[in-house]
Amino acid sequence: MSDQFILRLSSPNRPGIVAAVSTFLFEQGCNILEAQQFDDTESNTFFARIVFNTVSSAVPLDALKAGFSPIAERLSLSWQLRPRSQKRCVMILVSRFDHCLVDLLYRWRTGEIDMGITGIVSNYPRDTYEHLDLDGIPFHYLPVSKETKHEQEEKLWELVKATGTELVVLARYMQILSDKLSTRLSGKCINIHHSFLPGFKGAKPYHQAHERGVKLMGATAHYVTADLDEGPIIEQDVERISHADSPADLVRKGRDIERRVLARALAFHLEDRVLVNKNRTVVFRD
Repeated sequence: MSDQFILRLSSPNRPGIVAAVSTFLFEQGCNILEAQQFDDTESNTFFARIVFNTVSSAVPLDALKAGFSPIAERLSLSWQLRPRSQKRCVMILVSRFDHCLVDLLYRWRTGEIDMGITGIVSNYPRDTYEHLDLDGIPFHYLPVSKETKHEQEEKLWELVKATGTELVVLARYMQILSDKLSTRLSGKCINIHHSFLPGFKGAKPYHQAHERGVKLMGATAHYVTADLDEGPIIEQDVERISHADSPADLVRKGRDIERRVLARALAFHLEDRVLVNKNRTVVFRD
């Protein structure tokens, strides 16, 4: 995929967008490999994701961007163009529960999720994860309390900037980000939580669900915003619960579904398949 590029765009819908983009790529000697588009008639917004390669000779990325800019300006496009092989820099935040972290590390090692991990940050010390091989990934212990929250988040933000991190993943990081940090990470931070919110808040939500006889559970991955757990949803999944399931069974099934949903949401983002549409998302799946 070294010669492939991904073009992602959105704009107010109007005739001629697809024609203008495809004509430009043809004139640059490029071949479209994948093309997905969606017209949201409610907001009158057009979305597209296009994968293409160069056919006759290599075209520099800067030249492609320079040539496409006038077209984007004329059509009022919000767009992003990058080489498909370019790895995104990702920072993983985790607390005591490590099931999502372990899963992401496995998928990273096997190449299922292609990313560069800039660091792992936790409000728990390194020996909490002594059973894990972090494979040389920098680990940062940033303890936090109500009194030190501002200082801790400033250190975290400095780490994000210093490492060139493009996406922060809250892999069961059990701290609520401040409005300030949420705004700084707008569109660049993914969280995962169980589906019992807002019904079963606080400690032991799976035990609360068991006591109520819940028959369906799930997980939601979404972008982080200042509105707690209400950011644009990227991915969700559900699983049936039997009357025979104990609270421990619910916890086990909950961890499994959280892993799957977070991994899919992360992969969608890294592959430029997610476009934010106000408080919703457009997700171009395979």
